[in-house]
Order: sequence, then structure tokens, then C-alpha cells
Amino acid sequence: MAPDPSSPPGGLVPPRVLLADDHPVYRDGLRMMLASTGAVEVVATAADGVEAVVLAGRLRPDVVVMDLQMPKLGGIEATRRIVAAHPGTGVLALTMHDDDESVFAAMLAGARGYLVKGADQGEILRAITAVASGEVIFGPALAGRVTAYFARLATLRPATEEAFPQLTAREREVLDLIAAGLPNRAIAERLVLSPKTVRNNVSNILAKLQVADRAEAIVRARDAGLGR
Repeated sequence: MAPDPSSPPGGLVPPRVLLADDHPVYRDGLRMMLASTGAVEVVATAADGVEAVVLAGRLRPDVVVMDLQMPKLGGIEATRRIVAAHPGTGVLALTMHDDDESVFAAMLAGARGYLVKGADQGEILRAITAVASGEVIFGPALAGRVTAYFARLATLRPATEEAFPQLTAREREVLDLIAAGLPNRAIAERLVLSPKTVRNNVSNILAKLQVADRAEAIVRARDAGLGR
């Protein structure tokens, strides 16, 4: 039988893992599943972000498996604090949220991996092993979107950053689609965002560009080479 690629090679110590999730049934089920494999050592569990930060500092795990929506302190901020204080600890986000904002917020906070709940045992073990080794890993459903997002940013960056440095990367992306004539609903579908998020981005763009309406924003954007 071929060896399991998620199991540590003979003689190597399995990664030490802290699990942080506010749902006790899921948290305990994940702990038992991981412990049963022998491929990782679950050193502790945390029910909220504050506890995760405290335990990460005390136990110095190799990997923190982090839910994003938790009480007291959210997973994004908990990730940021853990990575800043303990660079040797990797964070793997394991959450029910697969929208772009959550993915990139986690990455910007310092997470080295991102999986959506529903990932099977093999996927979770491979991701923990990868993060413990210093690699960056995304679930199969997210990898293509992440690649496409950064490829699109690479094409937008020269024109948009020069012309509109006050905009965020997401706002520049939305402005490019506005300049191309897309309505909010089409922009939401193209970028896999909620309509409310797109409306908020459009409002921010108008305010930052100091324009009166969408039409004036389109003129400004097209003059800068966007929307083509």
C-alpha cells in the first residue's frame, strides 16, 4: 500500500495543532478526527479568538486551525495577533465563508492556508502539513479564484495605482468594471460579491474621487485608461 502523503515521514514529529472554533460539536469532532489519524498532535482547543491568542502564546503550536466568525475576538484579528507575536506559528483558516473578502482578509492578516468547512479529512491533513512546512495552500474550490484575482490585479495595477492611489485594490477593481459599463448586479456576479458589498464599494469610490455621481466617475476612470 502506498504511504499516506498527509502522514509525517517516519521519525518526524507530527505538527502540533491548536483548534479554534466556537461550535463545540464541530470543534470536538474535528479534534477527535485529527487525533485518530496520528498525523497531527492536537495540543488544545479554543472556543473564541481571545482564548486562541492566549493558548497560541502559551503552547506555541506549529499550526492554528482558525474559524473566522467567533465571539470576543474574530478569527481575522486573532490571526493577525498570533502571526505578529509568533511568526513561527502558521494559521490555517477553516470556515464556512468562501467569499473573496473573507479569503483575502485572512491572507492579509497572515494566514497561510484557507479551507472551507466540508473539506474532507485528507484535505485538512494535507493543509495542516503544508502550513506547518511554511507553504501557502487553498482549497480546490478557491485556488482558481485566488489565481484569477491576482492575475487581474496585476493587469490593473499600473494604470489604477498611478491614477487613483487613494482607492483600495477592491475599489479599483470595481471602478474598472463601472467604467466598462457594468451595473452593480453584474459587478457582484463577476467578482462573486454581495450586492450590498458592491454598493458600499461604489459609495466609497464616489467619495474618494470626490465626484457627484456614477457618470462622473466613469468619465474619470476612462480618462485614466480603465474600462477598456
